[in-house]
Amino acid sequence: MAIPTPTPTSTTAAPSKDGADAYVPVNVPGLQSFVFALFFVFGGITSLNDVIIPKLKDLFTLSYAQAMLVQSAFFAAYFFVSIPAAAIVQRIGYMRSAVVGLVTMAVGCLLFIPASYSGVFVTFLLALFVLASGITIVQVVANPLISMLGKPQTASSRLTFAQAFNSLGTTVFPYVGAILILGSLATVDVTTLSGAALDAYRQEETRVVVNTYIGLAIALGLLAFAVWLNRRKLVETAAPTESILQAFDLLKQPRFALGALCIFLYVGAEVAIGSIIVNYLMESQVLGLGAEEAGKHVPLYWGGAMIGRFIGAGLLRLVAPGKVLAFAALATIGLLLVSGLSTGALSGWSLLAIGLFNSIMFPTIFTLACEGLGKRAAEGSGLLCVAIVGGAIVPLLMGHVADEAGLKMSLVVPAICYAVILYFGWYARRSQVAVS
Repeated sequence: MAIPTPTPTSTTAAPSKDGADAYVPVNVPGLQSFVFALFFVFGGITSLNDVIIPKLKDLFTLSYAQAMLVQSAFFAAYFFVSIPAAAIVQRIGYMRSAVVGLVTMAVGCLLFIPASYSGVFVTFLLALFVLASGITIVQVVANPLISMLGKPQTASSRLTFAQAFNSLGTTVFPYVGAILILGSLATVDVTTLSGAALDAYRQEETRVVVNTYIGLAIALGLLAFAVWLNRRKLVETAAPTESILQAFDLLKQPRFALGALCIFLYVGAEVAIGSIIVNYLMESQVLGLGAEEAGKHVPLYWGGAMIGRFIGAGLLRLVAPGKVLAFAALATIGLLLVSGLSTGALSGWSLLAIGLFNSIMFPTIFTLACEGLGKRAAEGSGLLCVAIVGGAIVPLLMGHVADEAGLKMSLVVPAICYAVILYFGWYARRSQVAVS
């Protein structure tokens, strides 16, 4: 399918170090606030999975591997929807695509209503997939758009700052979700129920989940309406038509291909750790907390990422992004070792501290991989968002290891992921963008 690529008419092409076209910064007053709002919303909704997992695990008596299917269903959307999302952006532009994504997210939230009435685990997975499909579209829009709103040399810093609003969402949403969703966890032993009694109990317990997502659907509808009203702020024109499948040619570039792999591994590791935090902190050899109290600690993991991103936005202007990435990955590996080999408070808090060093990883990997892509930025963003499917696969692998060898041993899985990211940071420590 031939798709026209929209580019802002206020921009012109300038050569990068390797000769590729690059965007001149776009100056659209007020646009950054909309982009920050998008980061806040899709980050917060994604982090709610960490609260839903222990809830559904309890209600449906799931193993760790089965519970991780929540993340698999959610992040599978990135694999199936990212390339079509890039095509949508190329066809109708950034702002209208953001509206499409937000409306799709709202539909996914509303699907929790029939999921609750069905009392079947698979229907929740379907609702999560639709919700994540909308988030995928929004993320394909937001990442390259924030990169365009300034100088290419400071793209890592700018995207890191935007990701801080993403982390603000991941800090706020799980705390509220822990109170609303986990407060009634384990009040009834579901293994003692069967038949109609079990179905009725599951419907009753999932109503708190439904009410939460109905509220989110309303908020998403209002945000979509606001973006629609401002859709003409960014003036876009169609570039020469070309097939979206040509995006896969970018994988022939070693730096981009390795960056895509690291997005896969990073998202997988970050999501896997966030997914087990509640159960990890509930273990007697760690902190021995109750479900709701453990859930209230999840924001500390994501809050560390928020603080780290505000700090990192400044640090990345002073130190080569690749070097910062390598150091953060090394620190994370160290914290995983400490958590896995210790007990008590040290074990729990060292795991939570990983969020601080996760902070700069996604935006830094993203911008390092996309350096020099220029007008192919939307294609690159689409492929990198496909790589976010790591959030569907790595947690599932970690869940299998946890079932077989325990949660502490399962920390080996994300440690391996961070080791590859450490290598990429050092490999990409030299910029490919010409200084102007």
